[in-house]
Amino acid sequence: MNPNRIYTRTTLLLISSLTVMAGTTIAPTLPSLQAHFSEIENVGFWIRLILTLPGLFIVMASPVAGYLLDRGNRLRLLIPSMILYGLAGSSGLYLESVGAILAGRALLGVAVAGIMTSATTLIADYYDGPARSRFMGWQAAFMNFGGVVFLTAGGALAERGWRWPFAIYLSALLMVPLALSALSGPKKIPGKTETIKTGNNGKTAADSSRLLIFIYAIVFSAMVVFYFIPLHIPYYLEKLANAGPTLSGMAIALATFCGAITSFSYGKIRSRLGYLPILGLIFGLMGTGYLTIALSSSYPVVLAGLAVSGLGMGLMFPNMNVWLTTEVSPSVRGRAIGGFTTAVFLGQFVSPFAGQPIVDQFGLVNLFGIAGILMLNLALAFVIWKKQILDSIMQVKKEPIVETVSVKTRSRKISG
Repeated sequence: MNPNRIYTRTTLLLISSLTVMAGTTIAPTLPSLQAHFSEIENVGFWIRLILTLPGLFIVMASPVAGYLLDRGNRLRLLIPSMILYGLAGSSGLYLESVGAILAGRALLGVAVAGIMTSATTLIADYYDGPARSRFMGWQAAFMNFGGVVFLTAGGALAERGWRWPFAIYLSALLMVPLALSALSGPKKIPGKTETIKTGNNGKTAADSSRLLIFIYAIVFSAMVVFYFIPLHIPYYLEKLANAGPTLSGMAIALATFCGAITSFSYGKIRSRLGYLPILGLIFGLMGTGYLTIALSSSYPVVLAGLAVSGLGMGLMFPNMNVWLTTEVSPSVRGRAIGGFTTAVFLGQFVSPFAGQPIVDQFGLVNLFGIAGILMLNLALAFVIWKKQILDSIMQVKKEPIVETVSVKTRSRKISG
């Protein structure tokens, strides 16, 4: 199999797009769902849980998915996960109770764990060096473009009724034949050898666990804050501008679209900036966008804030994925990416619990204002204390560690 075939690349990108619609596709229909089940006690909490419950099950299933990926052929996990995704994700089309819909969402989470971990691991298997940075950027961009399509479609379908957006999940079943014909899943790409030197100037990263913990913590925190958008923007816009599901879906989709722009450019950005300065850029843009939303008095100004925050978030996944897959051994790549997936969706699941008390106490406007100020401070920290942060997460020795793995020859350096 040639991973550079357009057919293979397109299939990987299409499969990756499934992960972004796990939750946000039905975000525009939340007010309609809440109105339909209004007789249920604490209905607001349960409706938001429909959006975020897949994240909890992704958190639990991702480490298992990573372990299974490192044990054998990637497709043995990917294909069943795609089938389960289509069946469980569409359950809102025909299930009648909140409890039954929540069960379907739980199974959807298990499926997403398998898909996201498998797709990212396959990309890391197939591509290396600058090609990997470029394709990780494409992956994130395609996920964001897919988000634009799915969110816009979800908002339009929600105008016809709250059940209709669930039909979008059936698209996963159409991609199964593509995956079977375009992809192969060996544990390692055979027939290539490489000597890898990790570290900077001949030094080595001896304690990679610190780096992984740092990456997981950053991704978790970013997702907690970024998920305030699909969770709260529909309610905020309904109050501010009497916006319905279509306008709310378009607003959220704008942030996703702007993220796709920077994701697609990640390879070029990475060639000029280190990982930590890119993190400073990410949180600087997100913080500016959130403050703009907090200070807005009209729908267009909210759109501007969403666009700026989306530009920042579009760099997060490729930046952290490339950093992670560059520094871990291929033999544990699936588990490392499984941990990354856990961090992403744990952040999504925790987001309503982190944000709702602030909303209850201070209101929606102040939720975005507080988050914006915190992110701007974090951005400054990554720029000003870059060296100190790197020293705290990387432990180096005088001699490089040389490791032989099954990919092409190259020299790898840790870059902050």
